[in-house]
Formats: sequence, structure tokens, C-alpha cells
Amino acid sequence: MKAIVQDAYGSADLLELREVERPVPRDDEVLVEIRAAGLGPEVWHLMTGRPLVARAVLGLRKPKNPVQGWDGAGRVEAVGAKVTDFKPGDEVFGNCEGSFAEFARAKAAKLALKPAGLTFEQAAALPVSGMTAFQALSGPARPKPGQKVLVIGASGGVGCYAVQLAALYGAEVTGVCGPGGADFVRAQGAAHVIDYTTEDITGGPHRYDVVIDNAGQRPLPVLRRALAPRGTLVIVGGEGGTAMFGGLSRGLRAVLLSPLVGQNLRNLVSVARREDLLALKDLAENGKLVAPVDRTYPLAQTAEAVRHLEKGHPRGKLVITVP
Repeated sequence: MKAIVQDAYGSADLLELREVERPVPRDDEVLVEIRAAGLGPEVWHLMTGRPLVARAVLGLRKPKNPVQGWDGAGRVEAVGAKVTDFKPGDEVFGNCEGSFAEFARAKAAKLALKPAGLTFEQAAALPVSGMTAFQALSGPARPKPGQKVLVIGASGGVGCYAVQLAALYGAEVTGVCGPGGADFVRAQGAAHVIDYTTEDITGGPHRYDVVIDNAGQRPLPVLRRALAPRGTLVIVGGEGGTAMFGGLSRGLRAVLLSPLVGQNLRNLVSVARREDLLALKDLAENGKLVAPVDRTYPLAQTAEAVRHLEKGHPRGKLVITVP
């Protein structure tokens, strides 16, 4: 099969389209014929091996799995001996290891039937980013109707879903984005928009009940100044920081500080769960959640797509299509 392969950590220049062996599903896995795969910051981290501490899981000297891609949508080609929830021909979406390929393995527990009415491209834009936003706005961070929510990185893959979900829960949402993103963020449900190049998130009169810092690099004291005295901060992603720990150190400091202050400071490590996929599926099928696709790239142009992710500000998700 054709796949995007990477032999060493580094830039998008190392991504190559090659012929490789088709994977064989294990007993609890499904082999998916990939039709589309989502591209987000998590792929950049896997590609570069940053932060360095993550290589304990990703592979110390080179990627354990040389085929890139983390989420996708397609048709079931085959199922493992212990899989009873899916059969060949089913249209599915979810977490697929090595989804930048014509076929990929996936744990059955991390898949769900594709939402009716969504294209494969839209379905592929939903799993990683949608579940991350869903989990970020859960528990004490789930806003009550009328509460004020600030979403930083509101035009990106996770951010656009966080804006939609917070608005769906009845919150008054303020989205933070770059120049040119205001109309898109308002279309997701934000009542207010802050352009981070010209405005300070702490400069307005509001203090927010919930702050979702999606892949941001703002110091923890700045985020706390934007937060209400009893508010909840959720740090998503590990951008910025040192080469060794990236932004993970900021999240760790937040967790350690939380018991000492009135604010609830959380660091989110998203986990793929079928129950969350099913919740997103239900919202999408009922028209309550939209999967915004910024643009699509064919499999052979995956490196170009990653470069766009690195230097641009996609509005929604980038998606790789597989013919």
C-alpha cells in the first residue's frame, strides 16, 4: 500500500510517499481502508519528536511507527478475531495508528460508526480535536448557562470545537484568534472575539469562569489574571517551553499550584474513548456540532500540508485525502 513514511525525527522534508506492507489487525483491532485523515499539532509533535521527553513513548532515536497520522475515517476492510462491534464494509471514524496511508490499524475501542450525513473528510476532522475539546469542557470545566468562557486558539482544530461546545452548553464565549479569523470564530458560536496581535486577554472588564488555553504559550500568571477567583483553567497541548519538556512544564506547574489557590488549574492529557466519539457522533448527526475543514490535501502532498500547519493559522482542521 501507499503510505507517508518518516525514518527519523525532523521537519516535513523527511516525509516520503512510499510503498509499504499493509498492516495486519491484531485480535482487538480493525483494519480500516482510509479515505481521509485529520492533520493537527499532534502530528507535528510525532514528526519532530518534541518535546524530547515524549520520545520515551514515541521512540528514543526514531519514531516507533514510521507511518504518520493519528485519526481518520474510512471503511472496515477486516476485523480481528475478538472484534464483534464492526464488520467489513462499515464506515467508521476514530483513532487510527498510521492513518496517512491507504490502510491503517485501529483499536476497535477507539472507533465508532461514521456520523450519518458527514463526508469522510468531515468525519476525519472530528476524532482527535473533537475529543480533546469535549474532554477539556468536562467535569468542573463544563460551563453552566450564562457563564463566561474564554477559548484561546479559537480558530484552530481544537479551538473551533471548544467554541461550539461551550456555546452549545449555554455559555457566553469569547474566542482568541489571529488577524482575519474573527468571522470564522463568530460563526462557531463566539459572542466576542479578541485579536491577540492587538488586544490583551486580561485587558477587558471580564474575568472568565472557564479558560481553555489551547496550544498557547502564555505564562500561567497571565492566564490566572483572566480567570475568575473560583474559575477553572484547562491547559491543552504542550507548545512552547524548553526542548526537553516543551509546554508540559507549564501544565505541571498549574496542577501543583491548584490546591494552594481558589482557582481550579488543570492540565489536559486527552484520551481516545469510544463513549466520547459516540457523543460527538450524536451531536454531529443532530446538527449541533459542525466539523470545519479548512482545506484538503491529497496523500502525496502531506508534507505541504504540514508546512501549512506550521506557518499558517488553519481555520478548523486540515485533512489528508486518500483516493
